Amino acid sequence: MNPKIGVLLGGRSAEREVSLRTGEAIYRALLEKGYEAIKMDVDNNIVENLKHNNIGLAFIALHGKYGEDGTIQGLLEMLDIPYTGSGVLASAIAMNKIVTKKILLAEGIPTPEHCTVSLEEFTNNPRSEIKAKITGLGLPVVIKAATQGSTIGITFVNDSNQIKTGLEEAFKYDTEALVEKTVKGPEITASVLGNENPQALPLIEIVSATGVYDYEAKYTVGMSEHIIPPRISKEIQAEIGFWAEKTYQAIGCRGLARVDFMVDSASKPFVLEVNTMPGMTETSLYPDAARAAGISFPDLMEKLVRLAGQ
Repeated sequence: MNPKIGVLLGGRSAEREVSLRTGEAIYRALLEKGYEAIKMDVDNNIVENLKHNNIGLAFIALHGKYGEDGTIQGLLEMLDIPYTGSGVLASAIAMNKIVTKKILLAEGIPTPEHCTVSLEEFTNNPRSEIKAKITGLGLPVVIKAATQGSTIGITFVNDSNQIKTGLEEAFKYDTEALVEKTVKGPEITASVLGNENPQALPLIEIVSATGVYDYEAKYTVGMSEHIIPPRISKEIQAEIGFWAEKTYQAIGCRGLARVDFMVDSASKPFVLEVNTMPGMTETSLYPDAARAAGISFPDLMEKLVRLAGQ
């Protein structure tokens, strides 16, 4: 007998709107597969709502803080409710781009050169010192809030005069900023599926209408193009698949995750970040990768439910 599934969506992160769309798509797919499912907007009453509705399994459709960062996972562990996707530790690690970087470097996984700037450092140190630290990487760079997704709190810096604005934007969301050297070349994403023996699904090359795969390009129909297979050699595709699976295991992911890459002019791939709850909207990458592997959206949702029970 299948458990009653609570699709946890919404929440209070900056990615709430995307989560509502992801959750709706998942909910409809589960109903199509014959599961008893209910949508549950995550608020302060979530514990009572989970108990009241006799939820046997939580399908996490939350993005960003309080959903993708290990907190809801910890709550579900306390309630003995199984859930889809990665556990507490992997979720918390992947949500923090700076901690992810440290693990990638420790595991010998290629990732762009970077430095970090804290809000305290930014407030108390001379601007010239901060600027020198960042320009030392070599411009252009990308400044990112440490714990945001969907390219929220991100600035592309081509000129040193943009550094202050970029850091201020990141500090709206976090007390730490990651500054990463820009890798110029195709952007490739690898969707990974599984638990102990994860498999990379067909890779996707992302081409944005604006030249930047930002929030608008990600979630507006027609603003980005997903090219399958990517316009890179089969050898480089195989290498990206290898690094994606290695990254997935290094972070300790389960169920699903998406590993984002840039490929430089010498055809060397670099891991940018890991998303433990990729979007599942009509414009999302993960469902496209599954489709290319011959897995329909409802079948993919069923696979994730089964992986949650293992």
